[in-house]
Amino acid sequence: MKERIANLVGDDAKDIWMGTFHSICVRILRRFIDRIGFDTSFIIFDTSDQRTLVKACMKELAIDDKLFTDRSILSEISNAKNEMLEPEMYTVRANGDFRKEKIATVYELYQKRLKENNAIDFDDIINDTIKILMENPDVLEYYANKFKYVLVDEYQDTNKAQFTLVTLFASKNGNITVVGDNDQRNL
Repeated sequence: MKERIANLVGDDAKDIWMGTFHSICVRILRRFIDRIGFDTSFIIFDTSDQRTLVKACMKELAIDDKLFTDRSILSEISNAKNEMLEPEMYTVRANGDFRKEKIATVYELYQKRLKENNAIDFDDIINDTIKILMENPDVLEYYANKFKYVLVDEYQDTNKAQFTLVTLFASKNGNITVVGDNDQRNL
């Protein structure tokens, strides 16, 4: 894709940022994650690392792995992150639901352990970028100026966090183009 763009626009292609939400956010995080208390040499936990950490959290919290699987807890945490629910808000929403209250305790400890390891998971990549942009007007201004035009492909697959990110990037110029397929939208 980059090659095709370079053929169309020439040398200006080197200034174009193109990639997945996650790859673009990692570039930003490598530069600015220290603004939210991480070292710029942070690591990204893969699924195996996440499962190991959730299992350790469950063990520490004495949560029976016969009632909850690490996969189901990770799925619930991922869903919460896609909706931009940090552990505190997830805990508030879980009030009165035994299952979700237990997951909330794991989610809180899981995030604490990630931070202690200078690590983030795949869902944190977008959420932490949003946090940096929202808490640091200078960083937001830099990227809002840099991204004069924003194009999102496969828009039907975006979640709340991704929508928020795109909105922040386009906050100065308002130039957003999205491409999607109604037949593929999440129902």
